[in-house]
Amino acid sequence: MPFKSGFVSIIGRPNVGKSTLLNQLIGQKLSIISPKASTTRHRILGIVNDDEYQMVFSDTPGVIKSANELHNAMMGFVWEAMDDSDLLVFMTDVEDELLPEFVERINQVSVPVVVILNKIDLSTQAQVGLRMEELKSKILCAEVIPLSALYPFDVKDLLSKLLHYIPVGEPYFPQDQLTDRTERFFVAEIIREHIFHLYAQEIPYSCEVNVWDFKERGERIDIYAEIHVERQSQKGILIGKGGEGIKRLGTKARKQIEDFLESHVFLDLRVKVTENWRKKDLFLQRFGYKNN
Repeated sequence: MPFKSGFVSIIGRPNVGKSTLLNQLIGQKLSIISPKASTTRHRILGIVNDDEYQMVFSDTPGVIKSANELHNAMMGFVWEAMDDSDLLVFMTDVEDELLPEFVERINQVSVPVVVILNKIDLSTQAQVGLRMEELKSKILCAEVIPLSALYPFDVKDLLSKLLHYIPVGEPYFPQDQLTDRTERFFVAEIIREHIFHLYAQEIPYSCEVNVWDFKERGERIDIYAEIHVERQSQKGILIGKGGEGIKRLGTKARKQIEDFLESHVFLDLRVKVTENWRKKDLFLQRFGYKNN
């Protein structure tokens, strides 16, 4: 069998399970997860290597209607992933709204489209059947695959189905590479994930994490990170009374970072007010959402 290699972009609305699926396919947690919408902000590559193929998966932000420059940049990652892919995986669930303009854009791509109907454990067999028929009637797709990404499923079977649409070609990355992102990026994502879990209302959406120093000192890694918020009041909420909030965040994030890096970690978190950073190109460039 000739070697196959290609890019597979996972797209869909917020909270349909794109990041969960990527983590299952890779066999390791790369993308952060929370019940809140728009947790994923960047395009994150996860690479599945085999003796006979290499599939490069892209986890992408959930498709939303843009309200600021950050949203515009996030949607830019989605459209970029769609343009770069050899196979498009559109992920949805029974309750998900099919945006007409998004469906139209999917139907215009020149590569094969596979639809994954997720969260079938939350629906009846009749509901799943009706949804599958609706998807087949509205989306020009090669097939519709029902599954529940949150629970164990046959990953090899799904990879085999997707591999059918991947072109013959040489690998794009070394066989031992898992992602295109750095350790520093994933440390920032871990901190941001815990912000999503620990804080409510607008706080998670107003925060951006910047790891500005990352030093290995023997058996310990010293990490210094800034959490940017848009208003002074948000800074107060994030820090908490007597610093309890930021201490709790640091403790939880540090434990997960140590597991990820397999090393002892010193974590220093500071909160900085950067007014309206989500609307300013300068800061979006600095935080990696736009090119200089």
